Amino acid sequence: MGTPLSDDALDTIFRTARTYNGYRDKPVSEGQLEAIWDLMKMGPTSANMLPARMVWCISADAKAKLAAHTMPANGKKILAAPTTVIIAMDTNFHELLPEFFPHDQTAKSWFSDDAFRKQSAFRNSSLQGAYFIIAARAIGLDTGPMSGFDNDAVDKAFFPDQPAVKSNFISTIGYGDPETIFERSPRPSFARFNTIA
Repeated sequence: MGTPLSDDALDTIFRTARTYNGYRDKPVSEGQLEAIWDLMKMGPTSANMLPARMVWCISADAKAKLAAHTMPANGKKILAAPTTVIIAMDTNFHELLPEFFPHDQTAKSWFSDDAFRKQSAFRNSSLQGAYFIIAARAIGLDTGPMSGFDNDAVDKAFFPDQPAVKSNFISTIGYGDPETIFERSPRPSFARFNTIA
């Protein structure tokens, strides 16, 4: 059984955390990126499939290559951010299940259907993307997750020799500039969108 987090921790991860459109001029270290991965990899995925594949765009060249395939407003954010990550998915994740799900050596066969495997990769890499956001916030960083890019073009640019790897979404990372956030948008009450059956 876990211990409830403090209000300060809940604020950091959820209540006062925000999506940032710009960042302070402060770098993000590779050690911090590894720390994010070491947390997010612990989040649950179906059969421990871990389909997410991450490309951390740190260099100016990598950020420019990515920005070229996004909406103009998103491209500006990417170029100005300390780091941007592509959260992608390996649709052939099942090849690694004998290693990652060793207690059932039949698990690879569960995903022999291409459509089901791609659906599973998308769902679970999206979960891992959410874990990424929480992990980044937990170690004191801010994020700016976004769509608004050409998936096919990004895949050709960053995964030319990996046809099974497909981009899901992207996110900037850094120390958020409070001047770049919008006023908090409404959040519905429990009663509005929830049913207890």
